[in-house]
Amino acid sequence: MSEMENNSNISQIVFPDDPYGMNWKREDFPYAEMLCPKEIQAKVRNVWEGEKIRTVISLKNIGKKPVFTSMSSIGIRLPLPDQYENSEICMKRKCHVHLFCGDEISYVYALRMGGEVPHFGMVLMRGELRGYSVERDFQKQSNDRGCFLLHPTPTEFKPGEEKVLEWMIFPHKGEADFFEKAAQLRRFLRVEASSYVIFPGEECKVCVYPSSLVKNVTVSLETFSPNAGVTARMEKRKLLPVKQEGDFWQFSYMPEASEDFGDRIFRVEADGIKTWCRILYQEAPKLLAQNRCEFIVERQQYSDGSNRGLDGAYLIYDNEERHLFYDKNNDYNAARERVGMGMLLTAYLRRKKREKSFGEADRQLGNSLKRYTGFILRELFDEKTGNVTNDFGRDDSYRRLYNLPWFMYYFTELYQFWEKKEYLEYAYRIAGFFYAHGGDRHYSIELPVIDLCRSLKQEKMESEYRQAVAWFCMHGNRILQNGTNYPASEVNFEQAIAAPAANILLQLYFVTGEEKYREASHAQMKILELFNGHQPDYHRYEAAIRHWDGYWFGKDKVFGDTFPHYWSALSGNCFALYYAATGRKEYAKRAKASLRGVLPMIFPDGSASCAYLFPVCVNGKKTEKYDVYANDQDWALYFYERMQREFPEIPE
Repeated sequence: MSEMENNSNISQIVFPDDPYGMNWKREDFPYAEMLCPKEIQAKVRNVWEGEKIRTVISLKNIGKKPVFTSMSSIGIRLPLPDQYENSEICMKRKCHVHLFCGDEISYVYALRMGGEVPHFGMVLMRGELRGYSVERDFQKQSNDRGCFLLHPTPTEFKPGEEKVLEWMIFPHKGEADFFEKAAQLRRFLRVEASSYVIFPGEECKVCVYPSSLVKNVTVSLETFSPNAGVTARMEKRKLLPVKQEGDFWQFSYMPEASEDFGDRIFRVEADGIKTWCRILYQEAPKLLAQNRCEFIVERQQYSDGSNRGLDGAYLIYDNEERHLFYDKNNDYNAARERVGMGMLLTAYLRRKKREKSFGEADRQLGNSLKRYTGFILRELFDEKTGNVTNDFGRDDSYRRLYNLPWFMYYFTELYQFWEKKEYLEYAYRIAGFFYAHGGDRHYSIELPVIDLCRSLKQEKMESEYRQAVAWFCMHGNRILQNGTNYPASEVNFEQAIAAPAANILLQLYFVTGEEKYREASHAQMKILELFNGHQPDYHRYEAAIRHWDGYWFGKDKVFGDTFPHYWSALSGNCFALYYAATGRKEYAKRAKASLRGVLPMIFPDGSASCAYLFPVCVNGKKTEKYDVYANDQDWALYFYERMQREFPEIPE
């Protein structure tokens, strides 16, 4: 660390009129501590101005030669309490941190996890920020997002040259209020795209909203094309025409048919103020699903007769070394989340059948699905009890309730595709086992309340239908009783606990018609929405905060923000249901954005990644990349297929 002066260190950040006196500064890291090259002298000055804090940071090259910085050369600690303890503590004293390091337009808005005001805001007043890293205590595993390190935009410091960064911290009442206050503090630009993931033939419209009148806005486009979905190269840069529309400016972008898929970064400059917006040009969903299904069948299904136990299983694929991978470790084995591959193939083939375009290639996919189903029946599923084990060989040495609803859903999907009653009976037996073993106390991801009940009705299994409704209502009533006092699960408190609470209640509303379930969903949705940010970047627009999945499911085993991660779409599924239950059109838009937002996990050639590690570094290790394991990400494309089937009124 270089020489540093901090003349008024901030020990706590507590805003007036906070009912809980929450300290927005976590205690284990110093606020605004500087990490710099030895040639850079850093001085920090913090001043309280009423309820605001002004932080001014000067950086001076005290050496005799120029210093060229990179993204991670300089780090400024921003220690905010994005930590998961029990839900009661989280609701009052912990926060979700949404960051955007967009050069001159950089900001942070942190939202108390329970939604009560005041919240935390920070807007950059001088200088530029380009990215952030995190430092984590790995002993806390998934329950602590870590301390943020803000990185100034790479630059040159000439000998003796001094540069200044300055930001203002202030309380606010929520996202809209934050942006209003930011615009009052400085010349501010808000950039918004009509869609952050676009498909061939689609036009993206981008609006630039200045906080004050500007005379000139220019936009240059940088096109990055993927290389096997893991790295990217910049192809070209060009200026786009921009038009003034009253008090805002607008430009449009539609990729040419010959363009490669990949990132599109719009560099925006308005009267000298610079920022950016990033979208993704992705393959059309139907072709994406076809390519992914073919990849799974060709490269991710075990077919080596030397191991009878794994025959037919869908396994992890290592995109770097180009081979299948299996490990008895829970998150790398032949069961659990990997059933998402089977879910995707079933949903894809159901659509092909529905569209009456089922061809020879689809029959081959269907044969693969039969082999996979044979593997499940032989190695994972006990037809007598309804149990689904944790790994092949009927290995149930590790009991996990999450597994049961997924395979319940898989057999329900199979029933709808193959129209064989036995698959529905299997799904029903799994439900019975699930609720006999405490399922009503579990906040289950992807519980098929609507689909299973609808299928039982369709098959005229009336007594089973009544029993299933009774089970699901017992589950929903327990969620009603708990309210937002969520029980801890594999993570103490997270998006994938709040999402099932909302999802199950909303599904029950459609199954039973009882208003109490819809009414109770409002409070759950309020908590769930706080996880999602709306930064002008496809990685984070309508993406839920998750920051551990890369460690548990990836090859690199790195804790850190995963933007995107496919379970983020659990929020999108709730948005779609909430739209259907309330008619509020803004949730249709949010569902579309959320469910498109996880499609970057699937690459146009059919390969895939289980997580994108978003920070510049995690504990000093370079990230900003896709993990090379294709593991459990196919739920992302399954959810998109299901949205198109169940909610056709939400436009593709």
